Parts: sequence; C-alpha cells; structure tokens
Amino acid sequence: MKWKRVHQGPINEPIIEYLEKLIVAEQEKGNKLKVAVGTDSQRRGRGYKYATVIILVSEGKGGKVMVTTDLEKGIPTINERMLKEVYKSIEIAYEICPLLDLYDVPLEVHADINTDPMHGSNVALKQAIGYIQGMGYTFKVKPEAFASSNCADDVCHH
Repeated sequence: MKWKRVHQGPINEPIIEYLEKLIVAEQEKGNKLKVAVGTDSQRRGRGYKYATVIILVSEGKGGKVMVTTDLEKGIPTINERMLKEVYKSIEIAYEICPLLDLYDVPLEVHADINTDPMHGSNVALKQAIGYIQGMGYTFKVKPEAFASSNCADDVCHH
C-alpha cells in the first residue's frame, strides 16, 4: 500500500513507522492526540476509486492527513460499497491499533454513512455500526465522520 501526506507527497517508509514519528513529535509538544480513519469512494468508469485516510488530530491545532487510494473494478450495490468502505477503514485501524495503544492515542473509525433513511447510504448503517463496534472501535457517522466525509471525499474527487 502506497501512502502519501496530503499536500506533502509520498511517504517513503512503512506507515506505522511514519505515524509513530508523528505521534512522538506531537506528544513531545504536549499535544493531546486522537486518530481518525475513514474511507470514501467515487465512481471511476467501470469501477470505483477508494481513498482511505488516517488523520492524526492534535486537539485545537488541526491534523495531519495521510492517504492511500486504490481502484477496484465492478459496480457494487450501495450497501456493498458502504460496507467495503468500512472494511477498508477497519483494515487500516487494525494495522495501526497496536501503535496507538502503545502511545495511548484514541482511535475513531469514521463511516461515510448517513443516519437519515432518505439517503441511499443509510441501508448499510446498522451493518456498518455493528461491524465497527464488533471489532471494538469507536465509530462516527455523518455529520461527525470528518475523516470519510471530508478528507477521503476530497481525495476521491480529485
């Protein structure tokens, strides 16, 4: 998986090592941290582009955004696509969780799913929340899901 920092270019080391350096630097400054992970998708021809972000949030100071993208062929149903987004976020959360536990940094998994039944993404809400909670993670959905709704969305659309 290739990662890059938004506005700063490629990350040329394993994401765990890079993230650890950022956490140590921020904690040395005395900043209170949390990490949000989220994924969004956008139709691209006969498939979808998925963008997954890790955001290291320094409370009151903003965040550092790392992103990876991939293209998958096929046109899934909206339910399948929403759950694929959640799966991709959980996969990254699972990978970075031991590091975050080591440094006592809380983790949130953000799902780009609307709580309003009038929106198509709502069909996946119960499954997605059950999946995220079942894995033991704190979840956020729209409008609090800034990792998937804003950051990953921006990457997908460009």
